[in-house]
Amino acid sequence: MADTPIYREQQQFSDQELVTKTINNKQAFTAIVHRYEAPLLRYIFRLGCKDASAAQDLLQEIFVKTFVHLNDYDHSLQFSSWIYRIAHNEIVSYFRKERIRPSVITRAEDFFLFENIADEAVLNDQKNQRHNASEIKSAVDRLDPKYRDIIVLKFFEEKSYEEISDILQIPQGTVATLINRAKKKIKIYLEKS
Repeated sequence: MADTPIYREQQQFSDQELVTKTINNKQAFTAIVHRYEAPLLRYIFRLGCKDASAAQDLLQEIFVKTFVHLNDYDHSLQFSSWIYRIAHNEIVSYFRKERIRPSVITRAEDFFLFENIADEAVLNDQKNQRHNASEIKSAVDRLDPKYRDIIVLKFFEEKSYEEISDILQIPQGTVATLINRAKKKIKIYLEKS
């Protein structure tokens, strides 16, 4: 999208303001698309979609559903959580329909993110040796989808517990529990490797 004065003006608006503008003028939706296109595409890939064409189709479907259901958006929620919920549901449906067992992160530039998991989960062994990104990736890939999804949201998308709660529609206490269980499972997988 060209960097026009209208576009620059729209970028100054909050998500909620853009939603209101879009409800009144459908053309304003382009600002929402531009704001969320890259993060959502990255999220699609991080949840395990390896096919670029399928990822683009998923992204298009996410924006279609967002546009169609924009009047249903609850302004008490963060818009980013709401659109990520739509994205999450679409991605999970795609994997289920295609019978794909996704693998987290295949892009080399994202491997540094596994260090965040290692640091947070204290995945150093007794001798203070660190596990490398490939080992941690392999352990994350072995997780059940409910744990893998929550790890991606927390460590790769850097979402707060509140945002994860909104996206997955589960209580914040459950988010904390699932993150802790996921970290324990990762640690067990790494100790066995």
